[in-house]
Amino acid sequence: MNRPLGTLRLAAVNIDGVLLNDTFSPVIHRIVVGHGTAYTAELEQAILSRPRLAAARILAEAIGSTASPYEMLDVYFAERERHVREHPVRPLEGAGALLRRLGELGLEIICYGGLDRSHFDRYLGAWASCFTEPGYICTNDFRPGIREIVRDHFGLDYDEALFIDDAATVARSARELDVPFIGHPSAFEHGFQRSLMEAAGVRHLVRGLAAIDEPLLRAIDREAAQGTCWQGAERLGAGVGSGSSRALS
Repeated sequence: MNRPLGTLRLAAVNIDGVLLNDTFSPVIHRIVVGHGTAYTAELEQAILSRPRLAAARILAEAIGSTASPYEMLDVYFAERERHVREHPVRPLEGAGALLRRLGELGLEIICYGGLDRSHFDRYLGAWASCFTEPGYICTNDFRPGIREIVRDHFGLDYDEALFIDDAATVARSARELDVPFIGHPSAFEHGFQRSLMEAAGVRHLVRGLAAIDEPLLRAIDREAAQGTCWQGAERLGAGVGSGSSRALS
């Protein structure tokens, strides 16, 4: 094992959009534009930032549908099934290497996301040994889940946990709690998460998992020790949807 990090003890890694490809933003976009509604940063932020039923309600309202949230979820997941037949769910390039790298630096590793445990078992079960028990935490009932993961599940201080996520609203929650954060926004061509993370003051934005290398992790570990992970972020505007929290994916 490499020399362990000094402050960080836990890496919390989002499942969809970080370890697995993004199969949610493209579906939301397809539904929205398919109903003649403009796909905006405000709408993306609202839908990608609430528990599942609340997000479904917002999606229905956006497209002018009278469907109930449960009915809208059925529409959404049916559309997602069609999408994944064309674009199968798969681990992103470098996902396994990232998990090994985090473990070699002495970190406990937890995976989290909005879908139930079966999603994790199906697509990441082969790497289950890389994760700390319980391996996966479904955060649908307590978006975005930073407080619950860090304090309730692991009993850590906020500066001891690193979150890696593709959503700007998780970044905003991390900033509010002064939690170390790496942004890995989706490369979806119609998405807004990268610009929203920039507006939120995210200091560490990567385009690929290989960029989350040992030098970067050690730099963030030093920032965590010094309390400077979000230094300068307060100078940036609140941006879009600053009060929301992530959902659906």
